[in-house]
Amino acid sequence: MSMTRIQHWAWLGILAICLLGCAEEKPALKTVSKSIPSNPKPPKTQETAPLIGEIEGNWQLAWADEFDGNSVDLNKWSFETGQHGWGNNEWQNYTNGENSFVSDGTLKIVAKKIGPGQKVGDYTSSRMNSRQSFTYGKIEISAKMPDHKGNGLWPAIWMLGDSVRGGKWPDCGELDILEYVSFNENTVHCAIHTKANNHKDKTQLDFHQKLETAEERFHVYGLIWNVDKLIFYTDNPTNVKMTFDRPKDFTAENWPFDKPEFLLLNMAVGGGWGGKEGVEDEKIFPATMEIDYVRVFQKSK
Repeated sequence: MSMTRIQHWAWLGILAICLLGCAEEKPALKTVSKSIPSNPKPPKTQETAPLIGEIEGNWQLAWADEFDGNSVDLNKWSFETGQHGWGNNEWQNYTNGENSFVSDGTLKIVAKKIGPGQKVGDYTSSRMNSRQSFTYGKIEISAKMPDHKGNGLWPAIWMLGDSVRGGKWPDCGELDILEYVSFNENTVHCAIHTKANNHKDKTQLDFHQKLETAEERFHVYGLIWNVDKLIFYTDNPTNVKMTFDRPKDFTAENWPFDKPEFLLLNMAVGGGWGGKEGVEDEKIFPATMEIDYVRVFQKSK
C-alpha cells in the first residue's frame, strides 16, 4: 500500500473518532438568572424602594435626648394632660409627669390602672411633646414596646404640625413613625394623615410590619423627611417600610409637610383602635413603653 493511501485511511479514522465524540457530547446547560425582590410590594399606594440617593448625605445631629439623667428634661419636653378621650374615645388621664420616669439610661412611659376599670379616668398614662419643632430631617427613636400581657394598650411615637394647636387636625399633617396596639402582637405600624388622607375618612396611608421582637428588644424607628418625600424605616435607613412621594399637584390638603412639626411620645389605653379587642384590666397593668433615645438629624448645607 502506498504512503498516500495509508495517509488517506488514517485521516478517515481520525475524522470518524471526532464525529463520534461530537455526537456523544452533551449540550451545555443554559443558565437563567432571576431578580427576587428583597421586600414584597405593599398594597395600594405604599412603596418600598432602594432610596440610596435619598438616604445618603452629611447628617448632623440637630437635637437629641439620650435620657441619661434621672428625670425628664423639661427644657426639652412638656406634658399634655387631660382625660377627654383625645378624639379617639380613649380612657386614660394623661398626668403632668407622674407617669414618665428616667432611669438607667432610658425613659419609661407607664400606664396604670387606678380605678375599677372599663371607663374614662380609671387609668393614668403620659403624653410628652417636644418643645422644639423641626422641618425636614432624619428622626430616629430607639424604643421597646410593653411586654405583651393582653389587649388594650396603644403606644405611639409620632409628629404633628404646629398648626394643630389652633385646632387644625388633620390639616396640620400627622406623621406616625410608630404605632402599636397590644391586641396585634409582634406588629408595628407607620402612617400618614392629612386632610386628603386620614383615618376619619378611611383614606389614610399606612403600613403594617411584623416584628417578632418588638416587645422584647429595642428597635430603631426612623423617618427621613425630605422636601418631596417621606421615608419610613426600621433599624436601618436601607430597611425601608413605606415611602410617600409629594404629589405632582401638591396642595396644603395633600402635602402639609413643608412646615414645622413637633414630636410626641405617648401611651393610650383603650380607644377606637387600641381598645378594639377590649382592655384586659387584670393582665396588662402596669404597662411600660421604654425609650432609649430620640435623635433628630439634619443635612449640613
